[in-house]
Amino acid sequence: MLIRRGTLLDGRRVDVRVDDRIQEVAATLDRRAGEEVLDAGGGTVLPGLHDHHLHLRAVAAALDSLRVGPPVVRTKAELAQALSSATAGADGWIRAVGYHESVAGELGRAVLDALLPATPLRIQHRSGVLWILNSTGLIRIGLADHPDGRLRSADRWSDALPRRDTDLTALGRQLTAFGVTGVTDATPDLDADDMVALMVAHRRGDFRPRPRFLAPGKKILHDDALDLDGLTDWIRDRHRDDNPVALHCVTAAQLVVAIAALRAAGPDRRDRIEHAAIAPDDTLADLADLGVTVVTQPNFVAERGDQYVEDVAADEQPQLWRLAALLAAGIRVGGSTDAPFGALDPWAAMRAAVHRTTDSGAVLGPDERIPPIRALQLFLGHPDDPGRPRAVAPGQPGDLCVLSVPPAEALPDLASDMVAATIMGGAVVNP
Repeated sequence: MLIRRGTLLDGRRVDVRVDDRIQEVAATLDRRAGEEVLDAGGGTVLPGLHDHHLHLRAVAAALDSLRVGPPVVRTKAELAQALSSATAGADGWIRAVGYHESVAGELGRAVLDALLPATPLRIQHRSGVLWILNSTGLIRIGLADHPDGRLRSADRWSDALPRRDTDLTALGRQLTAFGVTGVTDATPDLDADDMVALMVAHRRGDFRPRPRFLAPGKKILHDDALDLDGLTDWIRDRHRDDNPVALHCVTAAQLVVAIAALRAAGPDRRDRIEHAAIAPDDTLADLADLGVTVVTQPNFVAERGDQYVEDVAADEQPQLWRLAALLAAGIRVGGSTDAPFGALDPWAAMRAAVHRTTDSGAVLGPDERIPPIRALQLFLGHPDDPGRPRAVAPGQPGDLCVLSVPPAEALPDLASDMVAATIMGGAVVNP
C-alpha cells in the first residue's frame, strides 16, 4: 500500500509505503504497479495505537452483561429495577458488572437474595478483583455454605462456572475503529490454552488487533495478604526463567511492598507496575531507580473522579493516577484503558490525561496534567516496552492509524471520530 499526503506528528508531509513493515517514508513516492493507494489528504499518520492493559474475554463478556454501577445505576432502587428486569444468559446466570458501594453499600449474599432469590446471580465489583454471588449462584458452584458470597476474582471458584461464548469479532471491530492495532491482555490467570485460542482467533481474522499477554508474570496484590518474602521469591522464580513480572498495585501499601520485593529480587528492565493508582512522592525515586515501567489508566480520573473526591482523603488526592510526576522523575509510562473496568476508548483516556476533569467538571490533580502529544504517546509504546513510543519510520511494523485531520487539529481534540483508516500489515482493516 502507498499512503499519499500524510502528515507525521513532527509536521512533515510525506508518502508512506507499507507492507508487513514500513518500507519507505519520503516527501513523494511513485506508485508501483498494482499498489493500493490511500490518500490521507494531509491527515495525521500514526503508528497503530496499543492498549497496554485490558482483559479481552472480560471485555467481550461485558458487552453481553448487565451494568449495575455508575453512571447507569446509582441507587439501590435502580439496582433492584435493573436486576428484576434482567434476563439470564444461555448459561442460566445473570452476569452483572461495574458495581460500586456508592449504589447500595457493601453487597453480600443476603442482600442479593433479597433482590433476586431464584436466578443464579454474580455481580463483579468495578475494581475487577471481587465477585458477589447470591445463594442460588453459590449452590450452583458448590459453595452453598459460603458465609457472604464475596469471592476474589483470582481464586479458582470460577472453574465451576459454565464457559460463556464471547464475541471477539465485534470487540475487534470496535478496537480497530479506534485505531487500535494491538492489545496486551492483563488477565492474570490465562493458561496456555487461553492464549493459544486468542492467537488463533487473531490469525483467522476473527480478532484483528495483535494480542500480547502478561500471564504468567502478572500478579494482583491485596492489602490483606501482602507477603514480602513470598512475593520476592515469586519474582525471582519468574526472572530465573527469563520472564518479566507485572505487579498490580492500586494502594500505597501494595506499591511499597512491590518496590521492596523488586529491589530484593533484582529488577528486570521489562518489569511493570500495573496501575500505580496511588503513588506517594517518596516512591517516585525508587520506581525510577528500579527502571520499571508504569502502565496506568488516566481514564479513571474522568470516569471515577467524583467518587475519589468523596472517598479519598484530600491530602492523598494529588497522588492519584499520576502522570506528570512519573514522567518528570524519569519513569517510563504506558497508557491503557483497563477495559472492561474502564471505558474501551483510548482517546477518552488521552483526553483525561490532558484535562483531568471529572464528570462534574472538577479537576483532580491539576499538576499531573500532560500535553496532548505526550498523552497520545502513552498509546504509541512498543508492545513489549510501553514507555518507548514508536514512530512512522522504515523498518517499523506496518500497523498504522490514519486520522482525517493534521496534528495541529487532532491534538487539541484527541477524539476517536478522527480515525479515518486503520491499517494492519499494509492492509486497511477499518473502515
